[in-house]
Amino acid sequence: MRLEFEIWNLEFFFSVFLYTTDLMKIFSATQIREADAYTIKHEPVSSLQLMERAAGACAQWLMRHFDPSHPFYIFCGMGNNGGDGLVITRLLRDNGYQATACVLHHSDRPSADHTASRQALEQVYPESLYDIHAITEFPVLPEGSIITDAIFGTGLSRPVEGWMAGIIHKLNDLQQRHTIVAIDLPSGMQADTSSLRTPVICASHTLSFEVYKLALLLPENAPCSGQVHILPIGLHPDYINHTPARFHVTDPHMIRTIYQPRQPFAHKGTYGHALLIAGSYGKIGAAVLSARACLHSGVGLLTCHVPQCGYQIIQVSAPAAMCITDPEETCSAHFHEELSAGGRPYKTIGIGPGLGTANGTAKALELLLAQYRQPMVIDADALNIIAAYPFLLQRVPPGSLLTPHPKEFERIFGSSENDFERLELLSQQAVQLHLYILLKGRYTAIACPDGSIYFNSTGNPGMATGGSGDVLTGILTGLLAQGYAPKAAVLLGAYLHGLAGDIAAARMSQEAMTAESIIDCLGSAFLQL
Repeated sequence: MRLEFEIWNLEFFFSVFLYTTDLMKIFSATQIREADAYTIKHEPVSSLQLMERAAGACAQWLMRHFDPSHPFYIFCGMGNNGGDGLVITRLLRDNGYQATACVLHHSDRPSADHTASRQALEQVYPESLYDIHAITEFPVLPEGSIITDAIFGTGLSRPVEGWMAGIIHKLNDLQQRHTIVAIDLPSGMQADTSSLRTPVICASHTLSFEVYKLALLLPENAPCSGQVHILPIGLHPDYINHTPARFHVTDPHMIRTIYQPRQPFAHKGTYGHALLIAGSYGKIGAAVLSARACLHSGVGLLTCHVPQCGYQIIQVSAPAAMCITDPEETCSAHFHEELSAGGRPYKTIGIGPGLGTANGTAKALELLLAQYRQPMVIDADALNIIAAYPFLLQRVPPGSLLTPHPKEFERIFGSSENDFERLELLSQQAVQLHLYILLKGRYTAIACPDGSIYFNSTGNPGMATGGSGDVLTGILTGLLAQGYAPKAAVLLGAYLHGLAGDIAAARMSQEAMTAESIIDCLGSAFLQL
């Protein structure tokens, strides 16, 4: 009962910090160490007490997800991550779990807190310690064991070598028969640099502390990080709130500060007139999805420019939109004339879904970029045209939103050795071109002209379906037309797109949902704001 009471108090303590700190920030390994030191000095709290706090959060998570029928094997390094593992072992034992701390002696200089945590464990459960000095001493694990990786954590600054690399490979060989839970970071993974082609433990779950680490948000590490769970441990809010960060994760609080509710005396002109240039023969569906998403995002007026073959389809599928047809039957090659002839006062333009890359279409895009100088949304085939004619990139209006998937990004900006290098390239191009570049993925990365990068926190694998990107283009176009600043539009749009996808997945499963499902759930996403 005493431990349950302490855990309840920890939950309350963590919830207080959760709502008084800026948890959107992503800190480097150095900043995490500074946050620990600041907390120790200013709370004040001892480093050992902070370790108990972190380990308590992990033990609580483990006990919520696994019952005592599972034996636990906690693999502990000689640093503070291993100290966390030793405390976790003691707390699990306190609550009736069968837990063994497998201490890996890869160094003859354990940290002070590691030593203290070992002594505390030895005093009450000496039989729970199993020392390993070589890979030949690796224990035999019974079926159904839960392996807890507390070997290195964020303190690692170089690739793992020697017999410890063998330990990592040995643990990975057991992944199919046992659940692996990593503490802080999977051992071998480095927080701020690429760990490709180096030994890294492949965990089913990663329990990380307080804030995301950059490595956990990049695709190259997905096979090793598994499901990521951020556990607040009460790092001092002053450090978190007042320490600048280049990287951020969007969260509901941040998005609600961006969202602008409708005004009671508004009319359709209040929320802008957007022009959507999309579709070609066989791809009018992309124009339909983008148009419907734009309408459901709250735009006041929408005009769609499509080739003649798409006229009836648009009029039937999106009757709230106006439709202009290109003189061409199967593709668009004259959409620039809508502006050069005086046109309508379009607040913004979205271009690309299903557009095709015909020569006439490419020429029309060149002429459009020469005339229209307001921020616009550029996606899909419009990006492919820019990749084929790179000089067009310099003509894109400042503040515009580009929405490439990884292959489109590579075609325009070139390849990278790893995700960390690609992230730097993404940021460099956004700064140099003064554009907002949204690189699609599980955690979509949004690079801003000021050098900051935001990772979108919503979305799921069910959104990996044809037309999902066309829906995003429509949402972003609609938000720009309503008067949202480009940064606000891209952050809010990506978040709403993912949130609608999450709602759709909950209603009909990730497998059964389609791009249309995302549109149908946009209303519910807005209601959550």
